[in-house]
Amino acid sequence: MDISVFGLGYVGAVSLACLAKEGHNVTGVDIDSTKLALLQAGKSPVIETGMPELVQEVAASGRVKLTGSTQEAIAQTQLSFVCVGTPSQPNGNQDQSAVVRLTEQLGEALKLKNDRHTIVFRSTLVPGTVMNTLIPILEKFSKKTNGVDFDVCFQPEFLREGSSIKDYYKPPFTVAGLSSNEPKAVFEQLFSSLPAEIIYTDIATAETMKYFCNIFHALKITFANEVARLCESIQVDPHAVMELICKDRQLNISSAYMKPGFSFGGSCLPKDLRAINYIAKQNDVDIPMLKAVLPSNRVHLDCALQKIAQSGLKKIGFIGLSFKTGTDDLRESPLVDLAEKLIGKGYTLKIYDPEVNISTLIGANKHFIETSIPHIGSLMTADYENLLSTSEIIVVGISDPDLVATLIKSSRKEQIILDLVNIKGRDGLSASYIGICWK
Repeated sequence: MDISVFGLGYVGAVSLACLAKEGHNVTGVDIDSTKLALLQAGKSPVIETGMPELVQEVAASGRVKLTGSTQEAIAQTQLSFVCVGTPSQPNGNQDQSAVVRLTEQLGEALKLKNDRHTIVFRSTLVPGTVMNTLIPILEKFSKKTNGVDFDVCFQPEFLREGSSIKDYYKPPFTVAGLSSNEPKAVFEQLFSSLPAEIIYTDIATAETMKYFCNIFHALKITFANEVARLCESIQVDPHAVMELICKDRQLNISSAYMKPGFSFGGSCLPKDLRAINYIAKQNDVDIPMLKAVLPSNRVHLDCALQKIAQSGLKKIGFIGLSFKTGTDDLRESPLVDLAEKLIGKGYTLKIYDPEVNISTLIGANKHFIETSIPHIGSLMTADYENLLSTSEIIVVGISDPDLVATLIKSSRKEQIILDLVNIKGRDGLSASYIGICWK
């Protein structure tokens, strides 16, 4: 293919070299004449393992052209990758001046081109930027229409400094955010030979996941370092601890617990967080991230409370009371906390949980009910149908498929369903639907 790459910094230079290595004709574009001169001489503009040899090879192949002209690059190619920088402003906001300025130039160049062109933004962009800012700029300056005269995509990159060439040829996946289906053929042609799945999604999702991939990396590093600081204070080897943690591929290093839902609870997570924070305080160790986990968990519970309050309705039915589906454990259940807050604010509650039968509870659960929440026991009902028929808002806190199926079948237009567990088949609801953090 004939491809142009705009911005010859880290991502752009590596992309140009790898695309040319694969046999494509690549035009590199940058406003920095020094970068252009280095590439023209077969030298890498970035310090990166393997880049000096690769740039020298592709420069000698004759498949690389270099220019400072946006119009020339668009005219000579059918596909463009935009890799210009988006640094932070002093207030933390993203500085988009370079990508906006380039997008205006791309629009002007598209106005003079008859053939349909594909533009792929690879710069890390604040979610919503491509659809709300960049596509309107392209349409304004080109006097053309996205999806008709040209196509716009967003493809996040996952290149790590120091191993970027290796990462280019062995990515975790190829994510393509599309505004139309037309460019799928382009991505198949370019990336189907790589040993990774090509995943097509919408542009906003692709923009957002790039941010949270990076933030997750930062989170993991911070977690390991907070573990290390705490371990040092109690004379435990943090490397041995983290090595064992990483050996668990079922829960720790996996997709477990990585799905949005309601607040966590139960007999383990809250008490262990409190204990570790107490040990840190005893040893004068600052662990701000771990210290913030329980407060953040409470904020999530307050989101549910706020959505109920905004409805103005007072008769609430709870499906579920235990801290998760498939157990009768009520200790530190976020549903119990939510119920107590609602009772305190004057709401009328009915609660149904097939796993929690007050008359058969024993041991710690029975003690907890009798000493901590005796008033909630009186709100439990065994009549599920009555709860569904008399409640104005139904809070779904467990994902039992039979209960959900009955709910969907019996829901009424005037009711509201507040979903905390991402129930399936909700398109069949007659009631208004509210997800705690989704639609």
